[in-house]
Amino acid sequence: MIVEDIMNREVITTKETTTIAEAIQLLKKHHIRHLLVSNEQKELVGIVSDRDLKAAMPSILLKNGDDEQLRQPVSKIMTTICITAHPLDFVEDVASMFYQFEIGCLPILEQNKIVGIVTETDLLHTLVELTGAHQPSSQIEIEVEDITGKLAEVASFFKEHQIKIISVLVYPSKKENYRVLVFRVQTIDPVSIVTELKKRDYHILWPQIPGVDE
Repeated sequence: MIVEDIMNREVITTKETTTIAEAIQLLKKHHIRHLLVSNEQKELVGIVSDRDLKAAMPSILLKNGDDEQLRQPVSKIMTTICITAHPLDFVEDVASMFYQFEIGCLPILEQNKIVGIVTETDLLHTLVELTGAHQPSSQIEIEVEDITGKLAEVASFFKEHQIKIISVLVYPSKKENYRVLVFRVQTIDPVSIVTELKKRDYHILWPQIPGVDE
């Protein structure tokens, strides 16, 4: 999956001359947490987050009511060194960038023009869709040796029992030279399938079913 499949193309942008007060209203109006700052050529020049705006707001402890800070342009508080991505980048690489740089959004540029934005919420929504967690289903976790053919072997088991696989994830196991295969399958009651897997000596980590695991 590539970035253009998940990015939001309706990007709310503003100018460097926009005041902090105006930027706060934009975030509230559009229910967003990040505001991209662009020039007349739609090129990215900075990012303002809700944290930046909160930090710039006058303290509620001030008694003189001076709101001079709110009349300052966002150019004074925006982040100008921005991490960006391209529409054809892989979503996995983008997710790694969120993790590595601890960012909350990623502007998407094409030929130096703003064409979209990806947020943490977009990534979470994509993860839910990819794993099928939003569908009626069951999750089965199986610990197997880290050798060629194990994934295909277990997948063929589900095919044999005419159970549709919605998604498959592979995680490192705590045991050396082992992997955890996480299958989300289209069945609400996994008892019979887990029972059969155990009969074939597969190590089931989840679900733990009373009677079957004894």
